[in-house]
Amino acid sequence: MENQKKIAEMIHNMEQIIVGKREVIETTLVTLLAGGHLLLEDVPGVGKTTLAKTLANTINSGFTRIQFTPDTLPSDVTGLSIYNMQTGKFEYSKGAIVNNIILADEINRTSPKTQASLLEAMEEKQVTVDGITYSIPQPFMVIATQNPVDYLGTYNLPEAQLDRFMMKISIGYPEAGEEKIMAERFLSNKLTAKIEPVVDGEAILKMQKEVEKVKVNQDLVTYITKVVQETRKDKNIALGASPRATLALLRASQAQAYLEGRDYCIPDDILRLIPLVLSHRIILSPEAKLSQTKVEKILKSIVSKIPVPVLL
Repeated sequence: MENQKKIAEMIHNMEQIIVGKREVIETTLVTLLAGGHLLLEDVPGVGKTTLAKTLANTINSGFTRIQFTPDTLPSDVTGLSIYNMQTGKFEYSKGAIVNNIILADEINRTSPKTQASLLEAMEEKQVTVDGITYSIPQPFMVIATQNPVDYLGTYNLPEAQLDRFMMKISIGYPEAGEEKIMAERFLSNKLTAKIEPVVDGEAILKMQKEVEKVKVNQDLVTYITKVVQETRKDKNIALGASPRATLALLRASQAQAYLEGRDYCIPDDILRLIPLVLSHRIILSPEAKLSQTKVEKILKSIVSKIPVPVLL
C-alpha cells in the first residue's frame, strides 16, 4: 500500500511538467519498474527529452544525456582507459552510459558501431573496456529517442539493438486544452522549474524486486508464448518476435499489475502491452511492406485468433 502511494506521487510529480500524458508517464514507469529500456519515436518538440529529465528528477537519480551524432565514438559511450603519468598506470575514465537514467538522444544519427556500444550495457548492466568489466549503478534505464520523419543522415537501428528495448512508444501532440495549460505553466515558469524528488533509487530497486514476485497464472504464460510464436508463423512477417520479447512481455505485465496495485496479472495487462512490447521487434515481409500493412494491424489480427484466458 505504501508503494502504491509512492507510485501515485511519482505520477503526480511528473504531471507537473508532462501535461496531459498520463498514459505515457505510466508506461515509462512500468518500463522502469520492469527493469527495461524505452524507445521514444516521435516528431521534435513533444517532450521526449523532458520526459527523461523529469523521471530522473522524480526518482532522485543521476542523469546523462548523450547527443548522438555521426562522429560520436563508442568510447564516448563506454569510457576509455587513460594513462596517468604520475602513477604510471592506466585509469578508467567513465563513459556517459555509467549513470542511472540515460537519454540516448537521436540514437539513429550515430554509426552502427557506436550504437553497438550500448548493447552490453543495456543487456548486462555493465561495460567492458580493455578487457576489464565495470558495473553500472542501479537503477539503470536507457531512454532513447529517434525522429520518424527526418531520415537524412540516419542509420536504422539493427534488430539486435531494437530487441534490447522493452517498449517503444510515441508521446504524440497534446490536445488543445492540454496545450493551453502547458502554455499557461510556461508563462508562469512552472514548466522550467526543477521538480523535487519523491522517491530515491533504493525505493525503485525495492519496487523492482516486488514486481518480480507478482503472480502470473500459467494460462497467461501460455497465452503470451502463443502470441509470440504466432508472430513467427504469420505470412506477413519476415522476422517474428524473439524469446527475449516473451520475457519482456511477461515482466512488463507484472510491472503493469504492480502499478495498478495488484499482486497478480490479468489478461488486460498483457493485451495493453502487446503492441508496445512486440511492434518494434517485428520485421514485415516485402509483400506486407509493399501493401503498406501496419505492424499494429497484424498484431491485432494475431491477438484476435488466440482465445484470451478466462481466470477464475
